[in-house]
Amino acid sequence: MNFLSQSWLIDRRHALRALGSCIALPFLECMVPLRAAAPPTAAPRRSAFIYLANGVHSLNYQITMPGKDYQFSRSLKPLEKHRAVITPISGLHHPGAISHHHNCISVWLTGGKLGPSDRNTISVDQKMAEVTAKHTRYPSMEIALTGDSLGWTADGVRLPSMRRCSEIFASLFAEPKGGTAAQRKALRRKGSVLDANLAEVRRLEQVIGSADKGRLDQYLTSVREAEVRTRRADAWLDTPLPTIADADRQRTNRDVPQTQAGDYFRTVYDLIVLAFQTDVTRVASFSLGGEGDAFAIPEIGITESRHQLSHHGGDPGYMEKLTNYDAFAIEQFSYFLTRLAETKDLSGQPLLGSTMALFGSGMSYGHSHGNANLPLVLAGGSDLGLKHGTHLDFNQGHFPGYQLDKPGEHYSLCSRPANPDAHMSNLLLLMAQRMGVETDKFGDSNKVIEL
Repeated sequence: MNFLSQSWLIDRRHALRALGSCIALPFLECMVPLRAAAPPTAAPRRSAFIYLANGVHSLNYQITMPGKDYQFSRSLKPLEKHRAVITPISGLHHPGAISHHHNCISVWLTGGKLGPSDRNTISVDQKMAEVTAKHTRYPSMEIALTGDSLGWTADGVRLPSMRRCSEIFASLFAEPKGGTAAQRKALRRKGSVLDANLAEVRRLEQVIGSADKGRLDQYLTSVREAEVRTRRADAWLDTPLPTIADADRQRTNRDVPQTQAGDYFRTVYDLIVLAFQTDVTRVASFSLGGEGDAFAIPEIGITESRHQLSHHGGDPGYMEKLTNYDAFAIEQFSYFLTRLAETKDLSGQPLLGSTMALFGSGMSYGHSHGNANLPLVLAGGSDLGLKHGTHLDFNQGHFPGYQLDKPGEHYSLCSRPANPDAHMSNLLLLMAQRMGVETDKFGDSNKVIEL
């Protein structure tokens, strides 16, 4: 039989043409929300997620004492000045994560299960954005130095990320090219194309086989989401962009080469602070590099990639460099917390009180791809009811104790969770609830963490 003669067969080029009109709207990902009909009655709540690839050098990272009297480890020492506003967390894991680089970063904010036939679920930042988007110009911002973003849609599609600081600044604060009228015309033209696609696919829905209906439903959801984004972006064109001080503009509207890693990290953190300060968005994620390609830091004498250092094989030189890399990344996170503490939002309150910032990795021990006992630090959010100042250790009571002088035994803790009920999704659920998401379940959570 000639399959091209069947009336229900969709021409591939035809479908791709329709699909392309949706995928060709990446800049609309940051133009989702429609202005709220009335001023928000609750104070803004914000969240930032910072990802460090390939785990850490656990022997020099691990805090061994639970509770308030803990001592900072060598790698976490840069955060000591923030003791009152941070909570280091040990013992959490994602049961659904497979010990593989790309899987660990993919499920870090979703708590999903990614086997060969599984599709990812929505990430917690996007769940938060569903609540905050109606109040802000952009629902969220996704930044990744290399590799992919941390954000996933409800359909299990990874959101695109931005990398260059000048492009991030322009996407948030620059006037539309050609002016508002030209931008509105372009948006409405895209809206017309989307309307046509939606009607066309609805007709195809009546004649396709049942095996294709799942794919078509996912496609229709994407079309509808893009259509909503287009309408909302159009409405926001009438709202003036925030005024940016010269000092902030000079600090953030520039490009920084990767060979100046500290300068780049701090510039990105300044961009997130500026976005939160001006309330153009309340949700942000920043990946410090992908699992397989996290870059070197020549400014502190590290010429190897982070991936290379994580597979140290017990080499003392590599382990020392990995520790230095860990401390360097944590020092930049400390800078972020300082900037949040010293910067006031539109109501005159320090940003740190209304901002939860989660720093961590989807791996613990990169050499064996161990993904238990994840390195995590939660900071800020005191205005949202979070109480800090302790080391929250879910390993306690489930293992004989940290044995940092016996690497082999300690590394086994990084590969097999001591407490199988201590899911990282329990932490994500806590954060989601504090952001106003009305849910008692997220990912593979089994109870909400109390903090």
